Amino acid sequence: MEKNKIKAVITGATGMVGEGVLHECLLHPAVEAVLVIGRKPCGVMHPKLTEIIHDDFFNLAAIESQLGGYNACYFCLGVSSVGMKEPEYTRISYTLTMHVAGTLCRLNPGMTFCYVSGAGTDGTEKGRMMWARVKGKAENDLAKLPFRVAYAFRPAFMLPTKGLKNTLPYYKYIDWLYPVLQPLFPGMFGTLSDLGLAMIGCMISPPEKRVLEARDIAALAKTVKEPGIHS
Repeated sequence: MEKNKIKAVITGATGMVGEGVLHECLLHPAVEAVLVIGRKPCGVMHPKLTEIIHDDFFNLAAIESQLGGYNACYFCLGVSSVGMKEPEYTRISYTLTMHVAGTLCRLNPGMTFCYVSGAGTDGTEKGRMMWARVKGKAENDLAKLPFRVAYAFRPAFMLPTKGLKNTLPYYKYIDWLYPVLQPLFPGMFGTLSDLGLAMIGCMISPPEKRVLEARDIAALAKTVKEPGIHS
């Protein structure tokens, strides 16, 4: 494979974040191929894109033969913790994540793993916020797996990418605030485009930091923007 060419597995492509990351990967020339794994079709057709529809992420045995040969995973699969008890949220946000990560790590030695966490994640695993503890445990345990490197992305508010179909409905009521608030609070406001570009950047110019906050994501994205595509 040509140096720096990225072959990425993406999960969560039917959600807002995963769709945005997929969009950037399909645009960027450094990305050679993308494999999307999902429970339903992502609705995107592209020469770079291969898609596997698979219902049970806790049992990947039936598709393992198709998961080899990739050097990156952009893990965007997740659920809101609203209304969920800790065991249920942990099963989806921690146990499932670790199972998929462990399988990909075994099949792809040297893979870079990029995990979408969130601003406020609790790396001590001892805080009061349930979701933050669970995400913190996922960050910590992913870092222990024998990937080439595992990065935790902690975006806050993300301005959606125009034209994509999975933008959460409430964003249209608040995205007009972005130009006003982003210069005042750059650590809390970013773009979905920058998140995808920063994941690509982890392969092209790997940062030393393993936990990337909103400012880090924006800075890394700038290093891989393509003139005329990301203007």
